[in-house]
Amino acid sequence: MEPRISIITLGVVDLMRSVRFYRDGLGFPTKFKDDDPIAFFNTGGARLALYPLNKLAEDISPSLQPAKPQFSGITLAHNTRTKEQVAAILARAEAAGGAIVKHAQDVFWGGHSGYFSDPDGYFWEVAWAPMFQFAPDGSLLIDP
Repeated sequence: MEPRISIITLGVVDLMRSVRFYRDGLGFPTKFKDDDPIAFFNTGGARLALYPLNKLAEDISPSLQPAKPQFSGITLAHNTRTKEQVAAILARAEAAGGAIVKHAQDVFWGGHSGYFSDPDGYFWEVAWAPMFQFAPDGSLLIDP
């Protein structure tokens, strides 16, 4: 298996609400149309997909009951090019309908970060790390 994550799919309760949050609120590019059963977003790296939660659970196993724990142990992350962008992106997420979970602040590992949750409760870290660089396509270079 090649070491690659191609798509991260989030099971969502209300597909249109989540599309509006990511497309209109956060500005993620998509070709989604209102009657599409799934939404794909282009990002620098893996693609993000939104799919109805009950249908995603059914696709995995017909007997699986979708449940949303308060914290699943998984976070998504968006790294910024500047420290100042962290607070700005958190504010944009909040204005789009997300909830600030942790305000932007300096953190123990030498960076600056904060967290928001999307309308379905998925946690996103927004972080600036002085030791990280970006490829021309916007993907993160941890070991340049």
